[in-house]
Amino acid sequence: MPAGPAVQGRSVGNSGTPAGNAGARRRAGRPSAALLDKAGITAAALELINRKGYDGLTMAGLAKELDVAPSALYNHVASKRDVLLLVEDHLTSLVDVSDFGSAPWEEAVRSWAWSYRNVFARHTPLIPVIAVLPVTDAPQTLAMYETVSKGFLDAGFPQDRVVSSIVALESFIFGSAYDVTAPADIFDSGTMAGSTPHFTAAVRSAANGDGSPADAAFSLGLEALISGLGALRG
Repeated sequence: MPAGPAVQGRSVGNSGTPAGNAGARRRAGRPSAALLDKAGITAAALELINRKGYDGLTMAGLAKELDVAPSALYNHVASKRDVLLLVEDHLTSLVDVSDFGSAPWEEAVRSWAWSYRNVFARHTPLIPVIAVLPVTDAPQTLAMYETVSKGFLDAGFPQDRVVSSIVALESFIFGSAYDVTAPADIFDSGTMAGSTPHFTAAVRSAANGDGSPADAAFSLGLEALISGLGALRG
């Protein structure tokens, strides 16, 4: 679930305490467990992963990030898997599925896939984990799959091809999210340019195109998938 919005527009007195609440300052030391919530845990976990990578996400590290005792954290989440489910659900809630049910299937898949890629391009350390994380008890994630599945069924897909079609698209989406963060010279042949003339020329030609090479590749592959999967429709 998304983290709550920051409180804005509150005046602050000379003591640094919000005006009208000078006697309500929290005691020094670790905050009580009551101050924790799942939105805060999710935001802290994402911040920790963005700084230290997935391996940096430990329950002890997360408790330190939140400035609470580990026992307080365990009052809200039983394990690291529970934390990952919160993160998965939060990221999935950012993926746009609004065109399913209101636009043609091709357009809905296109907007969903671009949104999905863009969300995970900002969180690539989580892709290897979330790509294989069971969706059990993840309400936002299941809601996304429900909407997308209904969109496929309404478009005439055989029921036994819906999940495999979604997985095919997700495999491409996750890989393309990595490509967004790839270095510009990833295909530089270096001293082997002379012995790889066709590849080197193709790379140079692609570099002369307009826009982002990652976007161009994603658009090309996505349109091919939409065209190929569309043939399954009844």
